[in-house]
Amino acid sequence: MGKIKVTKVKSAINRTQNQKRILESLGLKRIGQVVEHDATPNILGMVNKVEHLVSVEEA
Repeated sequence: MGKIKVTKVKSAINRTQNQKRILESLGLKRIGQVVEHDATPNILGMVNKVEHLVSVEEA
């Protein structure tokens, strides 16, 4: 299982409550913040739901 780095690049203003909760559960609060997660199916599914607000790279 690999690791991924997720960076928040856009604001969550005017987004659905579900997308805001996903960003919060990923640990992203501020634009430019980077978090590292294991590349599990759960995490990858959350990232796919907010792919327009974040950038992803392999760690």
